[in-house]
Amino acid sequence: MMSSSTVGPMLRAWRSSRGKSQLALAVEAGVSTRHLSFVETGRSSPSREMVLTLAEHLDVPLRDRNALLEAAGFAAVFRETPLDAAAMTEVRAALAHILEASDPNPTLVVNRRYDVLLANSAAVSFLSFFAPRWKGKNNVVRMMLSPEGLRPAITNFDEVAGHVLRRLRAELASSARDAEDEAIFALAGEAIPAAHVARPDRILVPLSLRRGKVSLDLFTTITTLGTPLDITLQELRIETFFAADPASRTRLETVVRGTRG
Repeated sequence: MMSSSTVGPMLRAWRSSRGKSQLALAVEAGVSTRHLSFVETGRSSPSREMVLTLAEHLDVPLRDRNALLEAAGFAAVFRETPLDAAAMTEVRAALAHILEASDPNPTLVVNRRYDVLLANSAAVSFLSFFAPRWKGKNNVVRMMLSPEGLRPAITNFDEVAGHVLRRLRAELASSARDAEDEAIFALAGEAIPAAHVARPDRILVPLSLRRGKVSLDLFTTITTLGTPLDITLQELRIETFFAADPASRTRLETVVRGTRG
């Protein structure tokens, strides 16, 4: 177990990442700036309630709140329940409804490192068409980067990969990473292309795909679950692909239906 003095620098790092001053955080959390300063420098050990209060006002992810508690010498309090557990029955039913209702738009349920946990039939058909040789792990990042996956089909690869990989590294930027998180974090860091500046006449960065004579311009939306108190639920992302123009909508429906047939 970590020393309780470790939690101070961790809290300071989270405060800095959120752009909050000690005064602002102290006022929001209802503590004195002197006490907060002592906590951050390790001169004072925070209570369990203090750690949770500061983490709440800093909007720290649940996984990292557990890490803060353990660094302060307390037991973790937030559970990480497998999605296939009995307690998740209603959640799985809700996700299944969302996936079915999204058809014919490809929709994936992923975790914070973009492992594919669930997918609708449109997504299976879509990925089978644009990445027919993919035999690797069901992970969007690995699939996107691999020449056996989606990479040959993405015509604006540097632009799309830059956005996706930076977003992924932001999600995994904390210290609470397991071995697979570390592997994806490192992979994303190595693969981030040079920065691209979006053209000012566009409102979204498209995902442009081509295979043979079929080309599509898509954009994505990401949905999260509200008020989660479980790590698994907080880290779920529901990503849906939509056509960016009428021609792409027609081609997308053809791809989805044609692959199913």
